[in-house]
Amino acid sequence: MASNVNPTVRRRRLGQELRRLREVKGLTAEEVAERLLVSQSKISRLENGRRSISQRDVRDLCGVYEVEDNRIVESLMQMAKESRQQGWWHAFGDIPYSVYIGLETDAASLRVYEPQVVPGLLQTQAYAQAVCEGASPEATPAEIEKRVQVRMRRQDRINDVRHPLRLWAVLDESALRRAVGGAQTMVEQLERLNEVSQLPHVTVQVMPFSMGAHPGVNGQYAILEFPEASDSSVVYLEGVTSDLYLEKAHDVQSYSVMYEHLRAEALNPDQTREFIENVAKDYARA
Repeated sequence: MASNVNPTVRRRRLGQELRRLREVKGLTAEEVAERLLVSQSKISRLENGRRSISQRDVRDLCGVYEVEDNRIVESLMQMAKESRQQGWWHAFGDIPYSVYIGLETDAASLRVYEPQVVPGLLQTQAYAQAVCEGASPEATPAEIEKRVQVRMRRQDRINDVRHPLRLWAVLDESALRRAVGGAQTMVEQLERLNEVSQLPHVTVQVMPFSMGAHPGVNGQYAILEFPEASDSSVVYLEGVTSDLYLEKAHDVQSYSVMYEHLRAEALNPDQTREFIENVAKDYARA
């Protein structure tokens, strides 16, 4: 697969274009489903990019939407072909959050709030190993190893010299105090946090316990933004058996406003580095 083809992003862009064509014709997803003798849920999944789309699906939909320009049809067919190719993460087998990885791989910026653990993009290998083992007690050693490898590979976005991911992470103090993997693992992890926070495209802030209730008490979330203006931002909410992706403008706006409050109430980056150093010293003395 060409390195610049991201199947997840291709599906999203294709789905957005198919939705636009449907709306131009003034059709509902239910009406389209009736004409093609498929379920309405299939049309919805194709449009939101959560399902692979075949070239035959594109051809049939273009027929319903009466697209007469062959160049448009051929372009959409090519996008469908590319959307069925595999990203680097597929080499690791069945990854529960593969859709998110595809989005993260192509994102220009990521804002994340983590109340429990250090974000995956900032984890050391030892810390990631301990997190995966604790979070998935029934997983086999091979499955744990695979998940750790994927997590380490994801960090290439932070180290990408040409197009690094712009990362802003707000962590609750509990993520620092939770002794994942033991004291030495935590010392190394906190040192890693402060090291990465020195990069110009990475910002880390801590929300201390002393702040009390704050806009992040409802739990973890991430906001992804993309380099192409046509690609809408996505709010990602991680679940145990399924994940939620919010793309409606008012949802993204609500979470973005909440994140601004989080950033305003958390310790600033310099205070955060000092805070993390002090927590690391506590672990070193343990």
